Amino acid sequence: MSQASENRPQKRHRLSTRIWHWVNALCLLVLLMSGLTIFNAHPRLYWGEYGSNNDYAWMAVGSSPTQGYLRFGDTRIDTTGFLGNWQDSEGKTKTWAFPGWATIPSYYSLAEGRRWHFFFAWIFSIGLTLFMVRSFWNRHIQQDLRMKRKDWRPGNIWRSTKKHARLRVQKSATVEGYNVIQKLSYIGVIFILLPVMILTGLAMSPAMDANWPILSDIFGGRQSARSIHFIAAFILVLFFLVHILKVLLSGPIDQVKWMIFGGKRKEPAR
Repeated sequence: MSQASENRPQKRHRLSTRIWHWVNALCLLVLLMSGLTIFNAHPRLYWGEYGSNNDYAWMAVGSSPTQGYLRFGDTRIDTTGFLGNWQDSEGKTKTWAFPGWATIPSYYSLAEGRRWHFFFAWIFSIGLTLFMVRSFWNRHIQQDLRMKRKDWRPGNIWRSTKKHARLRVQKSATVEGYNVIQKLSYIGVIFILLPVMILTGLAMSPAMDANWPILSDIFGGRQSARSIHFIAAFILVLFFLVHILKVLLSGPIDQVKWMIFGGKRKEPAR
C-alpha cells in the first residue's frame, strides 16, 4: 500500500453503506405503504396455518359506517377518524383499515398494492444481500459493528442504555464509532429483523409454499408467518422513528451530509 493511501483520511460511511442506506430507506417506505394496502384486503392477523373471518384473530382492525376500532385479543381501542373509519380529502367516510395517505396506491387496489410490494421487495432483498457481502468484504462489519469484550460488560451496557433512555447523545462532530446499544440495534436489524421480513414474506407466497413448504413450517404456518411479518414491520417502524430522533438530536445537517458524501473520520488521539 502506498504512503498516500495510508495517509488518505478514511470515510465515516463507505460508498456501499451510503448507497444501501438510501436505497433501503426508499424500499422500506414503499414496502410499508404498499403492505398496508395489502393488509386492507383482510385486516386481521392469526396464528397457525389457516385464517378467515370466522376464525379467531389475535389482532384486527374493525370498521362500521360510524366507528373504527383496533382490537388486540379482548382489548378494543376506538380509532374512529384514524383507523377503520376515516374521511378522505373530499370528506367522504371510508371504512378501510388504513387511510389513503398511508398506503400505496392511495386508493384501494389489492392488485396494484401487490405489484408495488413485490417489485420493491426484490430490490430490497438483493440490496440487503449485496450489502452483507460487501460489508464483510470491506470489513465494515468487523471494524464498526464487531462486539468487543468491553462492550459486553454489564456496566458499559447499563451506562449506554441510560444515556439513550434520557436522550443524551453526542453531537455529530464528536461522534466516533458506535456504542454498544447502536451495535446491538444494527446487528439485530440487519442480521435478524430484515432476513425475517424476507423469509416470512416468501413463506406467505402460495407458489413458495407449494414448492418449499418448509418455509411456512419454520414459522408455524402461513398465517403465523403473516403475523410475524407485520410484527417485524412494526418493530422496524419503531427503529426508524428512534433513528430519526437520534439524528435530529445529534446534528441532522452533518449526519445527512456524511450519509451522502461520506465525511471523514477524525484522527485517533495519540
